[in-house]
Amino acid sequence: MIVGLIAAAEVGFWVVLAAGLGARYGLRRPRLGAVLLVCVPLIDVLLLTATSVDLARGAEPSAAHGLAALYLGFTVAYGRYVIRWADGHAAHRFAGAPRPPKPPRYGAARAAHEWRIWSMTLLAVVIALATLQTMIWAIADADRTEALRAWQWTGLRVLGIHALIALTYTVWPKKAPEGGAAEGAAEGAAAERRSRA
Repeated sequence: MIVGLIAAAEVGFWVVLAAGLGARYGLRRPRLGAVLLVCVPLIDVLLLTATSVDLARGAEPSAAHGLAALYLGFTVAYGRYVIRWADGHAAHRFAGAPRPPKPPRYGAARAAHEWRIWSMTLLAVVIALATLQTMIWAIADADRTEALRAWQWTGLRVLGIHALIALTYTVWPKKAPEGGAAEGAAEGAAAERRSRA
């Protein structure tokens, strides 16, 4: 049941996001679009509630419950970033806004971008770990919560792997091709503007 709810939550995320952007740009109703976009996090609340109710009714904690906690963390941490990305592309495609800048590709600007993305993964994992720990405390049975503890370690592994990826961009920064110094500088300036937004 929980796996089906996770799949439904993922589909619901994109459906509500598309509906919000459709209302904003297709129907020219920005307020309705904004309301729909604000509703995107409610999908996570519904998934968390369903997971908690399932466990409260005596369901055996499983990998699906752990996956639900990780899904919650990642959608909360990355949700605003994804919505902003989709809104920028929709505004460009349907409202004549300038094309959203691409992430920087070279040097320190790329490394800074990777660490900003990693910070979202950090938040995602913290939320997931806290959610899983709350479930573990609520169940209060070490034998029944092994699957949940396994997902805590999975979250920490994901965080560590992502940190290693970001570190490679810091230690071995990709250099701009010959004659691409101006492009690299422009990308760095665009990244700096985005980080302030």
